[in-house]
Amino acid sequence: MSTSDRITLEHGSGGALSRQLTEELIYPILKNEAYGELSDATAFEIQGRVFITTDTYVVDPPFFPGGDIGTLGVFGTCNDLAVCGARPRYLTMGLVLEEGFPTSDLKRVLESVRRAADRSRVQVITGDTKVVPSGKGGGIFMNTTGVGEALGNHLLSAKNIKSGDKVLISGPIGSHGLAILAAREGLKIAACLSSDCAALFPLCSALYSLGKDLRFMRDATRGGAAAVLNEAVGGNCECGLEILETAFPVPTAVAAASDLLGLNPMEIANEGVFIAMVAPAAADKAISLLRSFDTGREACQIGAVDSRYPGKVILETAVGGRRILDLPRGLLLPRIC
Repeated sequence: MSTSDRITLEHGSGGALSRQLTEELIYPILKNEAYGELSDATAFEIQGRVFITTDTYVVDPPFFPGGDIGTLGVFGTCNDLAVCGARPRYLTMGLVLEEGFPTSDLKRVLESVRRAADRSRVQVITGDTKVVPSGKGGGIFMNTTGVGEALGNHLLSAKNIKSGDKVLISGPIGSHGLAILAAREGLKIAACLSSDCAALFPLCSALYSLGKDLRFMRDATRGGAAAVLNEAVGGNCECGLEILETAFPVPTAVAAASDLLGLNPMEIANEGVFIAMVAPAAADKAISLLRSFDTGREACQIGAVDSRYPGKVILETAVGGRRILDLPRGLLLPRIC
């Protein structure tokens, strides 16, 4: 931009600098065939059942090993659609910028948004930008709303799960949360950690081909795998889960950092991992499908649905004991996504 190398309050005033920010920086990067002109709203077409989701990203720092807030905003919202059985199609994007935020960093974020959107085959079709005074924001916040079209008529829900169903995880856990923590705190182990931020639609759509043998999917973001497992049976008074701690794939660097910091990898946020529950007869096929993708190479079974423990997650620990795996408690790492 010719006016300033940093965001000023005038960039959010609605005047000349606002227009310049939009027309010279933001819109040229995001423009596509569905977003052909700047307007107050964009028309779009979609067929059949529609899914919609919204999410807000306040990750700190906004740039981290393996991604940034732009990549995270696109993949995270698209993943929420994918695990519900929808093909992501369109995104909206709202930005809240803090006065003084470098315009070069904004350009970097926007370019990440465009790359992630192209990779996910979605189009950003409208957006908004606001500016807050220095000290009143976090550099850059992002809100995204995603719209997707249903892959079919089969609705995925925790209400579908039955005793004997198998519990699968698509990949290694803990990388995203620890990468953010290490980058934020300047930990030496940061060089060994990288976020797992990735698009999950290809894996999810492959599993959706299982039809009604696929019961449930959920991406394991805030609260990690432990939160998803508890949420899955929290409203199901008939079923619980029996989970094997040693079955979880945990990267060596994550295991080492978790031991050092006293953290449980099952409670750490991920951005490229989901949990699925499938009929017993479909488990082997589901794992084979997941392992056919690079991001699913370490997919595996971690447990089963069990009617003996209604509403509870029972964890068989690495030393052979058994305990309840509860929802994460205490002060978890804030601004993780």
